[in-house]
Amino acid sequence: MKTHPVLGATSVAAFLKKYWQRKPLLIRQSFAGIQAPLSPEALFELTAREDVESRLLTHFNDRWSLRHGPFKHLPSPKKKQWTLLVQGLNLHLDQAADLLHQFRFIPDARLDDLMISYATDGGGVGAHVDSYDVFLLQVHGRRRWRISAQKDLQLKAGLPLKILAHFMPEQEYLLEPGDMLYLPPHYAHEGVAMGECMTCSIGFRAPSWQELGEAFLEFKADTLELPGRYADPGLQASPHPAKLDDALLDRVGRELKKIRTTRDDVAMFLGEYLSEPKPSVLFDPPEKTLTLRRFRALLKHTALRLHRKTRMLYRGRYLFINGESFQASAADQALLRQFADVRELPPEALGRASDDLLESLHQWYGNGWLVV
Repeated sequence: MKTHPVLGATSVAAFLKKYWQRKPLLIRQSFAGIQAPLSPEALFELTAREDVESRLLTHFNDRWSLRHGPFKHLPSPKKKQWTLLVQGLNLHLDQAADLLHQFRFIPDARLDDLMISYATDGGGVGAHVDSYDVFLLQVHGRRRWRISAQKDLQLKAGLPLKILAHFMPEQEYLLEPGDMLYLPPHYAHEGVAMGECMTCSIGFRAPSWQELGEAFLEFKADTLELPGRYADPGLQASPHPAKLDDALLDRVGRELKKIRTTRDDVAMFLGEYLSEPKPSVLFDPPEKTLTLRRFRALLKHTALRLHRKTRMLYRGRYLFINGESFQASAADQALLRQFADVRELPPEALGRASDDLLESLHQWYGNGWLVV
């Protein structure tokens, strides 16, 4: 069976069959010789930005504290027991985006983001569980992980973060740079920095059914068609004017039963929903947008790639990009699927694009979704 560089000696098929959403897997030197995507100093500067989602957790004097960025000032790296978390580092740094893409053996529809955790000696976020799968990749320094399959997930009361009240570790690992630990959802774990360290967490989307249901109803509301208007010819006088009678309920019920959900409805909803960037994600259009004519000329000898923030999916004849759906012609479908899978198109491939597709690509480029 074919192995994957990220998984060491474990094949993708074996990993998905034996470990994915089932049990942990420790992979020593999954990324041998790895360097952190950025230095601690560069990370601190990043958290001063408004468009960067960051959190500061401290455990000074045995008291937990949580603050949200941006941060103008941070504790000294010499001070123990504090942690800085930066969500979606892949949105802001090409090196982080490239690292995240190493995990695309899991479909993009499930792949979420890369979070980086910087911690000083003794720093951590307490024993907790995540509702999603996660790969914990050590990229600088050392971190001790203790994990447990315990069923008791009761939380400590009165804390600003969710920490297990009765953590009972069953296994313990010390991770060096390049080592990686996979954990399935709801697996209790606690990571503590052994000196200054940085850890990358590759997380996967796992929306609740409630969240999906509410979003689907919003989606259906935009496409719902129930022609006509309520009418009740032959209405009889009622001795109880405030009562909802059976005829009213039956008539409305029959109309509401006409609302159907098809497989195409689900596909369109999921394509738009799962490709929609998070609300905090903003795209910057080019400083000077090329004209369509100049754009087409440039693509004859220049590759086109998706911006690191862009999410693109496809299904059948439909393409989904950043929450929008497009119907591709039969001639362009293979090209767009290649673009979504590889995230880059060379000039020779772009030469096969139809005029309609080139106009769409030019529009996406103008939105900041593509990079020439």
